[in-house]
Amino acid sequence: MNAPTTPPAAPIAWADPVRHALFVHWLASVREQHRLLPQTLRSASSDASFRRYLRIDAEDGQHYIVMDAPPALQDVRPFIAVAAMLQQIGLNAPHVLAQDLDNGFLLLTDLGEQSYLATLLQAQQSADLKTCDTLMRDAIGALVTWQTRADANALPAYDEAFVRRELAIFPEWCVQRELGVTWSSDEQATWDNANDLLVKSALAQPTVAMHRDYMPRNLMVCVPNPGILDFQDAVRGPISYDIASLLRDAFISWDEEQEIDWAVRYWQAARKASLPVPDDFGEFWRQIEWMGLQRHLKVLGIFCRLKHRDAKPHYIDDLPRFFHYAHKVAARYNPLRPLSRLLEPLMGAQRLDAFY
Repeated sequence: MNAPTTPPAAPIAWADPVRHALFVHWLASVREQHRLLPQTLRSASSDASFRRYLRIDAEDGQHYIVMDAPPALQDVRPFIAVAAMLQQIGLNAPHVLAQDLDNGFLLLTDLGEQSYLATLLQAQQSADLKTCDTLMRDAIGALVTWQTRADANALPAYDEAFVRRELAIFPEWCVQRELGVTWSSDEQATWDNANDLLVKSALAQPTVAMHRDYMPRNLMVCVPNPGILDFQDAVRGPISYDIASLLRDAFISWDEEQEIDWAVRYWQAARKASLPVPDDFGEFWRQIEWMGLQRHLKVLGIFCRLKHRDAKPHYIDDLPRFFHYAHKVAARYNPLRPLSRLLEPLMGAQRLDAFY
């Protein structure tokens, strides 16, 4: 069979010529088995980590994904393990077709190029609420399956030390590094007290398998829907975390009425599946909000760290969205209201008592 005519792809840049040579050798070793066309290798995507993804065509018209994960910075073994876990419970995740653990190269099945995020943004802009609802319900259904059937005990614990490490990213990278602010002792005490409240709320929740980044950017529109990506950091953690991530995302926002509608649908499905959610939806919504607040503070810090440490400045364009999320929740609950006032000068807000 003659290979299809494929235009040459743009050359892939390699900062390390030694790593490039290792990759060329590995790709040659798997090329024949999968009938790959090296000349079609091209960028597929990158993420906030040190991984990147390349797309490559095969002689039969199939497409595959290559993960390039430098082993000194990324360990591909959790990805392999969680991918297998997702597939075993009937969810759609990439299959690992070939691997080089020592050098951090994987050949994966390709879930396509139609992301949830792009599809939802387009549907939102055109007021296509039916498409938004269909996709989000599919994502909620997959989440319930993940939490019901995955073996959470096989995953690392999202414990107190873990939660506090994540919260500490905000003052170090957002407050101090990005904004140049040094808190007074009273302001630091306010922050410490808020940390204690958020940690207590998170640790009081039942634990399940937790994706830890279950958001539209990491979901693909495909059959079966959704395809699930970026799951290698999965842990055993609070049941409200992933639904909070899905509803209050880094790159797309919804009216609160719509957030609550989807949260209720998740809560109903979780109860039907005997997941340990509270009997009172109001209490579960509070858990979602407080868990989301912890995540949003962490992400504010991570986006600033990406700018200053990793030379990825575009992430800070979304700081206002996350400050809005965090401030709205902190201002809504009396125990967290001091935190809302701590955030206001950081986001350029003026406190208006009439709003509280």
